Amino acid sequence: MLILLAFIIVFHITSAALLFISTIDNAWWVGDNFSTDVWSMCDTNTSTCMAITDQFTEYQSVQAVQATMILSTIFCCVAFLVFILQLFRLKQGERFVLTSVIQLLSCLCVMIAASIYTDRHEELHKSNEYRIEVSKGQYGYSFVLAWIAFAFTLISGVMYLVLRKRK
Repeated sequence: MLILLAFIIVFHITSAALLFISTIDNAWWVGDNFSTDVWSMCDTNTSTCMAITDQFTEYQSVQAVQATMILSTIFCCVAFLVFILQLFRLKQGERFVLTSVIQLLSCLCVMIAASIYTDRHEELHKSNEYRIEVSKGQYGYSFVLAWIAFAFTLISGVMYLVLRKRK
């Protein structure tokens, strides 16, 4: 039982780490001389970064991605705290339903963020506000980590739903 508990905790912390990295790091869309995310665009040749502001044509889409990624990270951290509290408060045989619901909300938020970015990336990267051409790039590792975090949060959300407290 202790090994299972350790696995669940490590799995949840890994999910949170993936969410933090994918939200913060500047690699959702990368090219030979640039990298961009939902916060800024960096030119690797001149080592300068430019914040994505409301001057960009698809700024509302970027804000939706920002908000849902932040919510996803917050929900994942709250779910972990609720899980720790439920370890001590639940009676034997009860399920971790509250933890599961919060973790599945985190899963939903990261799925929405990655889906919006997938759908709107062409319009976003064709914006004239960029100083360099960013339309000729590919998805970066932060974008991939967001989708992996989706899978991890989904698996852990279902795992918490099935899990019962034992002695």
